[in-house]
Amino acid sequence: MSFLVVLNEEEQYSLWPAGRELPAGWRAEGFEGEREDCLAHIEQVWTDMRPLSVRQARR
Repeated sequence: MSFLVVLNEEEQYSLWPAGRELPAGWRAEGFEGEREDCLAHIEQVWTDMRPLSVRQARR
């Protein structure tokens, strides 16, 4: 099964089955692959797990 890496408005990452309609508030990040590949990609790119609103408030 293929998955998409998706982001919400707070720039939090998740997986979503490829070919299914994305839920409201989520967008495709651009990476698609097997579950383990997607999880490895998320681990590599999601280096600051704080929500976007928290990161912006601390500037």
